[in-house]
Amino acid sequence: MSDVASDQGQLAELAATVADLGARLRAVEDQVAIGQLIARYGPAVDSGSADAAAGLWASDGVFEVPPYAVWTGRGEIAGMVDGAGHQGLIANGCGHVLTAPLVKVDGDEARAWNYALNIRWDAEADRFWTARLSANSWWLRRMPDGWRVTRRVNRALDGSPEPRALFQASTQPFQAGAQPS
Repeated sequence: MSDVASDQGQLAELAATVADLGARLRAVEDQVAIGQLIARYGPAVDSGSADAAAGLWASDGVFEVPPYAVWTGRGEIAGMVDGAGHQGLIANGCGHVLTAPLVKVDGDEARAWNYALNIRWDAEADRFWTARLSANSWWLRRMPDGWRVTRRVNRALDGSPEPRALFQASTQPFQAGAQPS
């Protein structure tokens, strides 16, 4: 093999390695960005920062929390944070604690799953207690300004099959565009 052919082969191998590393770095950056996005939810709602909480969603994003409500769009999500019910929770001592999510990315779409705990202060008993433990499934899309939530489904882990079904999807291969059944 000539020196030129050898050099071309080495350059091609180097180019392939750089492309592979670039793709792997983007995957890691996506995982971190999505994890950070989800991690911002608790501090945003617990500080009463309605715009920050709503800004996690796409403009037409949906947040389902039965039996309480389904909020669609940033305005409704911000209204939930500013609403009397939520403001009463945080004024009495409440923390929305989310576990680190399992994240699966496919191009510009992603899914994530985690637990959420609603922990409340009981001043009379001088203790905190877990008021709600829920399964969460997140649908996300890469937007020009970064990853945003297009849908979050939150279901109480009350023994019914629906919350477990949300988690079952996390054990399957990722399919971009798949929505909840």
